[in-house]
Amino acid sequence: MSTVTGSLAQAARAELAQQGFAGELIGPDDAGYDEARKVYNAMIDRKPAVIARCTSASDVAAVIGFARIHDAPLAVRGGGHNGAGLGVVDDGVVIDLSQINSVEVDADARTVRVGGGAKLSEVDAATHEKGMATPFGIFGSTGVGGLSLGGGIGHLSRQYGLTVDNLLEAEVVLADGRTVRASADENSDLFWALRGGGGNFGVVTSFLFRTYPVAMVNAGPTFWALEQATEVLQAYREFIPAADRELNGFFAFLTVPPVPLFPEELHLKKVAAVIWCHTGSEEDAAEAIAPMLEVGTPLLHAVGQMPFPALQGLFDPLLPTGLQWYWRADFVRELPDEAIARHAEAAEKMPVGGSQMHMYPIDGAVHDVGSTDTPFSYRDVTWAEVIVGVDPEPANAGMIRDWTVDYWEATHPYSAGGAYVNFMMDEGQERVQATYRDNYPRLAQIKAKYDPENTFRVNQNIRPAGS
Repeated sequence: MSTVTGSLAQAARAELAQQGFAGELIGPDDAGYDEARKVYNAMIDRKPAVIARCTSASDVAAVIGFARIHDAPLAVRGGGHNGAGLGVVDDGVVIDLSQINSVEVDADARTVRVGGGAKLSEVDAATHEKGMATPFGIFGSTGVGGLSLGGGIGHLSRQYGLTVDNLLEAEVVLADGRTVRASADENSDLFWALRGGGGNFGVVTSFLFRTYPVAMVNAGPTFWALEQATEVLQAYREFIPAADRELNGFFAFLTVPPVPLFPEELHLKKVAAVIWCHTGSEEDAAEAIAPMLEVGTPLLHAVGQMPFPALQGLFDPLLPTGLQWYWRADFVRELPDEAIARHAEAAEKMPVGGSQMHMYPIDGAVHDVGSTDTPFSYRDVTWAEVIVGVDPEPANAGMIRDWTVDYWEATHPYSAGGAYVNFMMDEGQERVQATYRDNYPRLAQIKAKYDPENTFRVNQNIRPAGS
């Protein structure tokens, strides 16, 4: 143990300076501390002892070593979007990767190399300049690191797979301070674990992804009155799995935001919706979506051509940082009428505001990969469902939590069992194991090899085998 006295922040300044740490250290007494410790979910209010904004893999290695010497809990923050707030920890050390955000596109190789702290919007902007895109999530403000290590579900999943299906290599700083490369040819066991196993195995400071020729897309929402939710969801469950892979559409219950983007008469109206993305021509997109427009009476159909980054950033201004969030999720294989009835009942009780339910298609290219080829085990399901209670007011935190939990409890009996790790709160070890199913023992063995002391445990934790 270190003999340095005083606060952990003071110790960090003294000890890390000796190791050539080039980043910024922020402690509780520093201006900007409260802003630096904030994450996307304002329901999370944790107070770390020190926040280390790293600028390189060597900075990261030094901070990991410091945390281990002081036996301090260690959290790793990329974009800070994690619902459970796992990018920050009380009384411990936070590695903030936001300064490691370089993006380098190789148009000839159709790849993009991305710093571990980059956000999706930064990557989307760079790849779009070359007429390319990488399959990511649906919020531009999301961090690449957390999204990618958990799986990566988004608008391009049906056509090009999950983010992890398009990861080619990673630079990883391990618990012992070594920086290694993980790929199919080098540290292949670690590479396997990174593709869905979360931040359990090290700090990824660089990713290399495939890109695809996606520049303009035909995208936007269709809204139906909530009274037609049952009819729409019954049609959707048959429609989307049979659709061409160029078309993606996730189902949602939401309240129409009171913004100029939508007609005033729809403002604050609760609706059933599908958010579309089609990568082909306008004519092909219209033809592909047309059968769903014959279902019920759409209140709004606003699909048009837009740059892919515009679609990726569509929700960012509507759901900014600083709202209260509570999450519950499940994988779903089938949607029987009984389950749809429970969904419709819960939607009627949805608090007006930001609260939503999304159902993301898990099919097409995602099904081309085997359930043991990556840790992302649920390759045999049809949707990843997430229920989120969202509200700007802390006083409403209990209300949105209750709605979310009640909704989840009503529909969970119809689920496939586990949940997408990026949609989970802190729900315990049993839930983590249910998410990885038969892949969990292999992950635990790899964890024991690369992080035997469970240094990286502020996450959806995979415990080292034998611990």
